[in-house]
Amino acid sequence: MTKVLSLLFLCQLVAGAAEKPNLIVIMTDDMGYADVGFNGCKDIPTPHIDSIAKNGVKFTSGYVAYSVCGPSRAAFMTGRYGQRFGFERNPQYQPKDENMGLPFNESTIADILGKVGYHSGVIGKWHLGATKKHHPMKRGFQEFYGHLGGGHQYMPEELKLKDSYAVETESESYRTWIMKNHEPVPPRKYLTDDFSDEAVGFIERNHEKPFFLFLSYNAPHGPLQATPEYLARFPDIQDKKRKTYAAMVSAVDDGVGRVLATLREKKVEKNTLVFFLSDNGGPTTKNGSDNGPLRGNKGDAWEGGFRVPFAVQWPGEFPKGKSYDHPVTSLDICATIVELSGASIARERPLDGVNLSPYLKGENANPPHEGIFLRKFDSGMTAARSGDFKFVSFNKTGVTSVHNLAKDLGEKDNILDQSSEELAKLKGLWNDWNKDNIDPVFLGLIHTEAWKKRSKKTKAGKENAAAWKDTYFKKNPEADTNKDGELSWDEYKAHKKTKPPKN
Repeated sequence: MTKVLSLLFLCQLVAGAAEKPNLIVIMTDDMGYADVGFNGCKDIPTPHIDSIAKNGVKFTSGYVAYSVCGPSRAAFMTGRYGQRFGFERNPQYQPKDENMGLPFNESTIADILGKVGYHSGVIGKWHLGATKKHHPMKRGFQEFYGHLGGGHQYMPEELKLKDSYAVETESESYRTWIMKNHEPVPPRKYLTDDFSDEAVGFIERNHEKPFFLFLSYNAPHGPLQATPEYLARFPDIQDKKRKTYAAMVSAVDDGVGRVLATLREKKVEKNTLVFFLSDNGGPTTKNGSDNGPLRGNKGDAWEGGFRVPFAVQWPGEFPKGKSYDHPVTSLDICATIVELSGASIARERPLDGVNLSPYLKGENANPPHEGIFLRKFDSGMTAARSGDFKFVSFNKTGVTSVHNLAKDLGEKDNILDQSSEELAKLKGLWNDWNKDNIDPVFLGLIHTEAWKKRSKKTKAGKENAAAWKDTYFKKNPEADTNKDGELSWDEYKAHKKTKPPKN
C-alpha cells in the first residue's frame, strides 16, 4: 500500500511539473523599434525573431518600464517598477558596494519560480549589481553564464581581465572574462555566438523539468563589433555604423533560430512561452539603430525611448499571427508566468504587471492597463499613456506636451491646448502611481568622473553641430521641406546627401 501511495504521489508531481509552462525571455540591448522584420525593417533580415511574431502575438504598443538598460532590467526582473525600490539609474560597476544594484529585499522572477520547482538560468548581461551578493546565483538562479556589468567587448582577444571582482571602472568591466556560474572561463569566440551556444546547452540540459531562461544578449549595444562572416551578409549597406549594427543583429537572429530549433528538437516548444523584446529604444546616433516612426531615442520619455520591438509565442495557447494593439509592458512577463505557474507573490511587494494570457486569448477585451508610466528622477522627465493619449513633461523646463498617438505616432503635434480633460486624467493617473515611489537609492553611472568628462565633450560637440546646422540653413533655406521655419536634423541630413553646402 505504501508503495502504491508513493507511486501515486510521484505521478502527481510529474503531472504537476508538466502543467507548468517553461519561460524563455530573449532580451536584446539598445535595439531600435524598427529593426525587426515584424516592425517593418527592410535592410536587416530577422527571420527567426520574426517567426515568434508569426507564430504568436506582436505587440504594437509594447513598452519597457524605463528608457535605459539597468532600471529597465530591474523592473522586468521583479515585475515591479524600479521606482518602487529606488532603482532609477544605471548602476556603476562597483564590486565592493553592496548598495549598488538590485535591493536584496526584492524578489526576482527566479526567486518566485524557484518556490514552485523551476530551474532558472541567466545567459549574457546582468547589470543588476557587480558584488558577490548580487551575483545571479545569489538572486534565485541556478545557472549563470555572462558578465555582471552593463556592456562588454565582443571579440575574445579583447577579454584580458580574468577577475570580474578586481576591476574598478566601467571600461575595465567591458574586458573581463565571462563567468560560468562563479568561475571565470577563458574567452572562446565572438560573444553573441558564445551566448547562443550556452542557451542551446541550457535547454538541452533542462528540458525535462520546468525552466526559466533569461537569454540576455548585450548586442547590439556598443562597442560596435562584428565578425567578417556577419559583416559579409550586408554588402549593400554603405554606412559603416549601420552595417556593423546590422551584422550584430543578424548574429542575434541566428541565435534565436537555434534556440527555437532546440525547443522543437526536444519537443517542448508547445509548453514554452518565448518572449522577445529590447531593454529600451535604440540610441540611433550611437549605434546606427532605427526607431522608425517613433520620436526620440534611448533615454527619452518620447516613444522612441521605451517603446520597443516586443512579441511572444506559446503554440497552441496564444493565437498565431496576431497583432495586439493595447499597451503592454515588460512588467507583464513576470505577472503572466506567476499566474500560469501557480506561484505566489509577497503581499508587501505587489506586482505592477498583469497576466496577459486572458487578453491574448480573447477572454478579456479590455485594455490590460489603465496607464503606462515613466519617471526619470535625474532629468526630470515624466510621461504617462492611457488609451491613445500621452503626456510628456520636462519638469526642469516646465514644458509639457500632449499627443494622440493614434493620430500622431511621431509625437510631432502638441495638442495641449485642446486636451485639458485628457491631461488632467493623465496627470491624475501619474500622481496616483508616483505616490508609492521612492527616490533613487544609489548614485548612477552618470555621477562618475569618467561619465562627467565624456558628457562635457558630448555637450560641446552638440553645440558645435547645432551652430553648423544653423549656418547651413541660412545658406540652404530650401532644405526646410516642411516649411516650419526650422531645420530638423532629418531635413539637414536628407538635403546634405543631395546638395553640398554653398560656398
